[in-house]
Amino acid sequence: MSKLDGNFDAVIDVARHPSQVRAAVATLAKRTGHWSFVSTCSVYADDATPFQTTEGPLKEAAPPDVDETDMQFYGQWKVTCEQLVLETGLPVFIDRAGLIVGPGAAENRFHYWVSRLARGGEILAPGTPSDHVQWIDVRDLADWHVRAASSGQTGIYDGMCTPITRGEFLDGIAAAVGVAPELTWVDQDFLAAQKVGPWMGERTLPMWLPVPEYAGFMARDTSPAYAGGLSPRPLIDTARDTFAWLETDPEINRRAGLTPSEESEVLAAWHAR
Repeated sequence: MSKLDGNFDAVIDVARHPSQVRAAVATLAKRTGHWSFVSTCSVYADDATPFQTTEGPLKEAAPPDVDETDMQFYGQWKVTCEQLVLETGLPVFIDRAGLIVGPGAAENRFHYWVSRLARGGEILAPGTPSDHVQWIDVRDLADWHVRAASSGQTGIYDGMCTPITRGEFLDGIAAAVGVAPELTWVDQDFLAAQKVGPWMGERTLPMWLPVPEYAGFMARDTSPAYAGGLSPRPLIDTARDTFAWLETDPEINRRAGLTPSEESEVLAAWHAR
């Protein structure tokens, strides 16, 4: 930070640790005219209720002595970060982003489904076809932030696409990679019994969360964000571009989800009921 001399038209801040935001604010708040902050939908206290807005209740701010390596506090870190940014008194644009996906994105949950659909064969689809799924293409998010910073836009928004059903999500990716999907829908209780976890990590099914406790996590009202300039591209474009990127390095998407052998094992158990 000490090397950042001079004044700046705007700051675009992606930090997740309060200590990082405190340092940035202390160094830059008096030398910029606008602050844009990438927050997260994980700041919300209620993950069960679909189609909430940014007026929904938030988690408590992180304790002052919180361990900044413990990801269970991620949402609380971001609540604290938002507070620190708002306290600057600057024009502030806060984007509570959903899962950030697309070519070059650091996450690997969306990547898993693009890779898995492209491989073909019988595909384990978690939950039900009517469950909601929501995300945001990293390129659309970046474009929105640059435009907000350039225009001095302010406000708090949920930065993600309009939710669609999981059935539509998988069909859209299948169309992007040119396959006719052979989906086997496996209910969440069976997946739990098979020790298949949700959302992220090893032996999981990415971008899947149990309901009803997480029925609203990927089903937020994005109409204010769209009115505020967010313009997400179609799923088929994100999936097609992600697939092309994944093809440049087959190891990019090997860090999340079920392995082929784990998926086959769970499917065999499902059919043997």
